Amino acid sequence: MSLANSVLTTDIYLACEQALLCADPQTKATQCGELYAFWMNASEHERNAAMIDSGASVVRTLSKPGRPEAPELVEARHLAKRALGNLNGRIALIHSLAHIEFNAINLAIDAVYRFRGMPAEYVEDWLRVASEEGEHFMLLHHRLKSLDSWYGQLPAHDGLWDMARSTDHDVLVRMALVPRILEARGLDVAPPMIDKLRHLKDEVTADILLRIYTDEITHVAVGNRWFRFVCEQRKLDGTVVFQDLLKEGANSAYLRSPFNDEARLQAGFNEEELDVIKQMELEYKQWQKLKAASAS
Repeated sequence: MSLANSVLTTDIYLACEQALLCADPQTKATQCGELYAFWMNASEHERNAAMIDSGASVVRTLSKPGRPEAPELVEARHLAKRALGNLNGRIALIHSLAHIEFNAINLAIDAVYRFRGMPAEYVEDWLRVASEEGEHFMLLHHRLKSLDSWYGQLPAHDGLWDMARSTDHDVLVRMALVPRILEARGLDVAPPMIDKLRHLKDEVTADILLRIYTDEITHVAVGNRWFRFVCEQRKLDGTVVFQDLLKEGANSAYLRSPFNDEARLQAGFNEEELDVIKQMELEYKQWQKLKAASAS
């Protein structure tokens, strides 16, 4: 079901809330495309009017976004390992990526719904990200169908939305951790995955992953842009803020070398931040060893 034009043109936050709560992945992807198309075709006056908080949409903590009953959500450690050398392994990979992209739609649209009072350019950036994440999901959805599978056939984990819940109190924390940690992880793992798929002659899936990887560089750049914007607003040193957030062990758990420095720099990280990431990964590994030793 498409979003009503009246909602699109009068309250962007209500429109985002409706898309966020939509349980059907394909409909959600379509709605996010509509939101971005409206925004890009709207005049400055229409955009400003749509950003006036009418009170029809109230920001609240969401234990979960709109999502289908399947896939079954389990702890990440209970998910089977994916071996790309066989068809079932590739289906498992594509299914996992579809789940990531579905959650990425929710995270992007939630960034608009939840954090109000940001500039119109912020809204435009995250509506674009939501629209592109929707396109990514649909590419993977169709690829699964071509392999006689579907999104929801296999179990998945809820790690991405766990991070959404833990960062829903502050746009600075959300920008620091979701695009710059979770999404940036994709920049590290995608190139070798693409190479492996090409080696296996799966050019279709490889091309989809290349499209996603190329877009994700710009999505991480959006996170970097608005992280720096909020740091400047609050007169904070972004590198110090980032390092302090990574000192919380759960956040550093997502740091796993080797890192794709070239793509991360292209996405707006600076050399000092890359050094912080590498240092915090080492500190987290040392903390894990000490924890294991004390438990034994």
